[in-house]
Amino acid sequence: MHHAGPSASYVADVKANRHYRLLYTRAGRRPAGLDPTRIDHIEVVDIASGEVVLFWDLTAPEAARRARRIREDLSVLDVEDFVDRWCAVDA
Repeated sequence: MHHAGPSASYVADVKANRHYRLLYTRAGRRPAGLDPTRIDHIEVVDIASGEVVLFWDLTAPEAARRARRIREDLSVLDVEDFVDRWCAVDA
């Protein structure tokens, strides 16, 4: 995991999905379970600046699970809580 840090423009109590966008790039067309050695890419991008805030290169099954969890957190956590939680992953 790599972290560029939250931008100074974030606003507390705004849901993270209003500030960040999840980009999940699959390196192949096969389902993750059928291609466990494939490496997929996950990026969390600041919508306003276009800067990558968080990113991971993971095996396909792990990337699929992580993308699901990130989507869930984007919809329920505020910006600060989201960044705090996901900066701690793999730290």
